[in-house]
Amino acid sequence: MSTPGLKPVVVTRPEASDGPLSRELRSLGLEVLAWPAVHVAAGDARALEAALARLDAFDWIVFASRHAVAAVLDRVPAAPAALKVAAVGRATALTLTERRWPVHLTPAEAGAAALVSAFAAQWHGQEAPARVLYPASSRALPTIATGLRSLGATVTQVEAYRTEATALDLPGCRAWIERGGLGAVTFASPSAVTELARALGERDFARLLEGAPPVAIGPTTARELAARGQSATLAESATLQGLALTTYRLMQTRP
Repeated sequence: MSTPGLKPVVVTRPEASDGPLSRELRSLGLEVLAWPAVHVAAGDARALEAALARLDAFDWIVFASRHAVAAVLDRVPAAPAALKVAAVGRATALTLTERRWPVHLTPAEAGAAALVSAFAAQWHGQEAPARVLYPASSRALPTIATGLRSLGATVTQVEAYRTEATALDLPGCRAWIERGGLGAVTFASPSAVTELARALGERDFARLLEGAPPVAIGPTTARELAARGQSATLAESATLQGLALTTYRLMQTRP
């Protein structure tokens, strides 16, 4: 049941109407509108499968999303004993442990830059550079691969999945913007920011966020909004639950 007086919240991540973020928001009494700006599709699997066929040649594998976890673990159900595993945050780590993969490194604060810093601390004083496999989105930012290479690692980045634009109901979206009927807009990835802005156009994107403040799951997503002149509220934790709770608290403080 929705809370009286609170406007609907927009979910821009790729999920069905009963997806995990939508469920979290509804459990807090918020009405949800699904505007999935991106969707996840299978990528060209040849490079990924070639890398996984020689998984014993790597010291580490780095996961930056649950989609990368799914792409790899669907092909390699059990982790090789000698392989160390890193996750960008607690949500990705949980996805791994639920499928019985160990996680050897997770930064205290989720994010690509934080993960690189955690590796810097982990490798301090080591002489031999690590060999790292990084199965990533087709739109992965360079932060992880570049950061690990700067630490001396040999990084093999392969496409694990594709992040693509979704065809939105733009007349419907613009009608909501026009009547100012929205309470907040949630963003769980930089790609969702980029594609929603592209679909709506910069003018309508700015109008949307003037009336419905953005809430970002993490600093990378917040920086993408800042690059477009938008100041985002950062989720209290880089999880869907944290994103939902922060959105709820923001809504309670708004007139």
